[in-house]
Amino acid sequence: MPRDFLKDVKDEYDVIVIGSGLGGLTAANVLGRNGHSVLLLEQHYKLGGLATWFKRPGGQVFDISLHGFPVGMIKSCRRYWTAEIAQRIVQLKRIRFDNPMFSLTTSYTREDFTRLLIERFGVEPQAVQQFFDTARGMNFYDDQTTTTRQLFERFFPGRRDVVRLLMEPIVYANGSTLEDPALTYGIVFSNFMSQGVFIFEGGTDRLIQLMHEELVRNGVDVRIRCGVERIVVERGRVAGVQLRGRTIKCRAVVSNANLKSTILQMAGPEHFDRRFLEEARAVRLNNSSTQVYMALREGDLIEESTGDLLFSSTAPEFRSDLLLSPNVTSRTFSFYYPRTRPHARQRCFVVSSTNARYEDWAGLAPAEYGASKRDLIETTLNALEKYVPRCRERIVHAEAATPLTFQHYTRHEAGASFGTKFEGLAVSRGLPEQVGGLYHAGSVGIIMSGWLGAINYGVIVANDVDSQLTKAAV
Repeated sequence: MPRDFLKDVKDEYDVIVIGSGLGGLTAANVLGRNGHSVLLLEQHYKLGGLATWFKRPGGQVFDISLHGFPVGMIKSCRRYWTAEIAQRIVQLKRIRFDNPMFSLTTSYTREDFTRLLIERFGVEPQAVQQFFDTARGMNFYDDQTTTTRQLFERFFPGRRDVVRLLMEPIVYANGSTLEDPALTYGIVFSNFMSQGVFIFEGGTDRLIQLMHEELVRNGVDVRIRCGVERIVVERGRVAGVQLRGRTIKCRAVVSNANLKSTILQMAGPEHFDRRFLEEARAVRLNNSSTQVYMALREGDLIEESTGDLLFSSTAPEFRSDLLLSPNVTSRTFSFYYPRTRPHARQRCFVVSSTNARYEDWAGLAPAEYGASKRDLIETTLNALEKYVPRCRERIVHAEAATPLTFQHYTRHEAGASFGTKFEGLAVSRGLPEQVGGLYHAGSVGIIMSGWLGAINYGVIVANDVDSQLTKAAV
């Protein structure tokens, strides 16, 4: 008899959270901690969204996106999750760049970038100081007309090597381009370069386990394999959700799904005014990505001087279109040493990530798609050989994920790895004005990029919902 994943679910809750990415998980936890009855519904069989993992036989555990986040994660996790989670966040020491313009290793802090720009790249100290101060001072409500290209040209005119150093990691981190608003770059970069890059020691599986335990302690009802089919709207307000033949009532819904599918599919366009719909439809999706997951034999260790994160490229210069091209020239290698999971077997893993366009993969016939995945693995191994000698002999498992893979597991439109571009923020924040009690906490550019942005946006939205529910109860 098939399992009933909604067994013992109540007929009504204060809040229903759709999706368990870090934004949805955090919103549910904050609301549960504040005393609201919360139902968290996840369509996948694992929590975490893109912050998740998968296992293969032989003790192989691959992290999907445990590649690094800012120091602010420590404070946010301590405040909105637990001290145990915060204490497990540790700094990555070696961030490497290797391309035809330069090869270097950095701790990825403002201090070290300042040293490199002055001593290695010969930039005037005043220009470096002013650039970092300008980036640090940016806010999401600032002027959007200045592009990132114009920002660089203002401080580092004609310096394509400096642009590459400062821009390439951010393209990897949130899909930004030189033509996007400068503030989308400045906010993300200044967050990352303030005190370095950090990672959760123990792996994503342990992180999500700890988060699940905290959710349960705070009374959140967590259900997997429960994809919401419809958000029920009555007389301009959220009334509940429909799934698996049931309607579950609620006073508020927080969608952690893709912004466009939340509006145009689950809620339905008939509940929004014309101008808002035009703005929602005009929101651009961010790009997707490909990844290649590789595991070495147990006990076969990679020398840690290889680095923790390696931004590798064979392209003669930095160009956003080259980073998205199916003819891959730039890869970000994430090296996972045994210290990533000190409790597990002594194994090393490597994950190669490249930004990608959904349309380059979506139209392929099955045979061509399979061949393209195999070619992706082969070319990745060719590139890795430079950094991990004899890698083909040493790697016992390798597999690839494409934009179609991410679309399948997350249900994000076009497999978008970073949600939407910056203009999605205004649409996301405007949802409750269109449909009472409807909120969104997904990835929508700048401050919502990456793990820290997802958690913090979950907190922002949870506070909005808490305020609405508290006022309604008075």
